[in-house]
Amino acid sequence: MALILHIETATPVCSTAISRNGKLLDIRETNDPRSHASRLTPFIEDLMTSNNISYTSLDAVSISMGPGSYTGLRIGVSTAKGIAFGVEIPVIGVSTLQALANKFVKENQNLLSKISNPVFCPMLDARRMEVYSAFYSLKLELKREVMADIIDTNSYLEYLDAGPVFFFGDGSQKCKEIIKHPNARFIPDIEPSSKYMISLAETAWAEKEFLDTAYFEPFYLKDFIATIPKNKIIPPQKTKA
Repeated sequence: MALILHIETATPVCSTAISRNGKLLDIRETNDPRSHASRLTPFIEDLMTSNNISYTSLDAVSISMGPGSYTGLRIGVSTAKGIAFGVEIPVIGVSTLQALANKFVKENQNLLSKISNPVFCPMLDARRMEVYSAFYSLKLELKREVMADIIDTNSYLEYLDAGPVFFFGDGSQKCKEIIKHPNARFIPDIEPSSKYMISLAETAWAEKEFLDTAYFEPFYLKDFIATIPKNKIIPPQKTKA
């Protein structure tokens, strides 16, 4: 059992929590987009101060590893690495999609108790009709690896023909008008939270599944492509004859 700081910045949600022995002590979070750089460190400082916890008393830091926002992931990972290096503690990596599935399962026990062998497909928006997704069982076992999927009317038939599939996450609602299979169930308003990293990180702690703090990178899934905003383009300068 351990005292662990959890960081979730892979999506528009900026969330951080502290747990002891697998139980939530306190949490700070916001779904204000693009607030990660300005809010994450103050959130962590407030958590530590409010709960009278020193950084040296932490046993580990857990970080949401993606897929997700390139910038958000970089902010979370750099913060986790800085804390881990500073107090010489290990870093635990948690799948963003698995943590999202964990939230859905824990918050919908009554619904799921009436369904045989449900399958869960957390989805994160990857723009246009593309999503980052994976498939999980009720025990959060991975049934299909994380992929970037372009959605059409025939998407996921292998799973949908076999039984009910729950779709959720900020990428799922745009798929609702495309996937019309009778076994497809779309659940709104399921957002990531560091709170639902806790049980996954606790399991990793018990099994000593730690990342290489110096060299690990988040799971971007797709390469980052930098673009220059149109209003930032400098027009060519005329040269003097």
